[in-house]
Amino acid sequence: MFPRASHPQRNNRSPAGTQSIQRAARLLRELAARNRQGMRLIDVAHSSGLQRPTVHRMLKCLTAENLVSQDPQSRRYFLGPLVFELGITAGPRFNIRDVCSDALDRIAAETGDTAFLSIRSGDDALCVDRREGAYPIKTFTVDVGVRRPLGVGAGSLAILTALPDEEVEGTIERIASRLPAYGRLTATELLSMVKRARKTGYVLNDVRTLSGVTAIGVPIFDPNARAIGAISLSAITARMTATRQRELLEVLRREIRTIEKQLAR
Repeated sequence: MFPRASHPQRNNRSPAGTQSIQRAARLLRELAARNRQGMRLIDVAHSSGLQRPTVHRMLKCLTAENLVSQDPQSRRYFLGPLVFELGITAGPRFNIRDVCSDALDRIAAETGDTAFLSIRSGDDALCVDRREGAYPIKTFTVDVGVRRPLGVGAGSLAILTALPDEEVEGTIERIASRLPAYGRLTATELLSMVKRARKTGYVLNDVRTLSGVTAIGVPIFDPNARAIGAISLSAITARMTATRQRELLEVLRREIRTIEKQLAR
């Protein structure tokens, strides 16, 4: 079973005056999840659960601040240039990608498969790095920069599985409406996947959005025993025999132990 952090109950009531900030952050997260293709106003409203006039007003304000941009032809919304600038500035403070870089190189070289690094971002997992192995059949299950709900994908599911029970339940409740877009996944199925992974101590699942591909994932914990990310491997299902699963798991756990020691320094 994954070790799970124990956190005190949160007070989910927002102080007066913070609601607009929370809503703006929600819109930015929604756009980030679909930034490659962009989003229509109606799509942003639907996915965020906010009223269309409210979303339109907030997007207009965010656009004026360069946090959001709108394509003049398609009218779709994207993250704006200021988000990129802020990310560049904040990057050195959150250096898990640098810490994990050598480990990803070693994992891909030793296994021959594609290795992914994902980090937690609220109710989502963000793929921040990837390494290709030498095996000729590639399995690119997610691109760097793509954001998906926690639980979608092996690395993302590894993070979710390592969270405290109440946090898992709250997360699944909040993302339930987004899950069907990923291989018709349901909240009930996702909860079952979490329970199964906790019994085995790691995540192993068939990639729902890519037939014939299987992935394995293990979480990364910070010095406070919080799940902050995960490393996963994907390969064609024919390569994922029971023996090889054990071999891959040994490689992942070894490298993650090294990463966690570095994070503790």
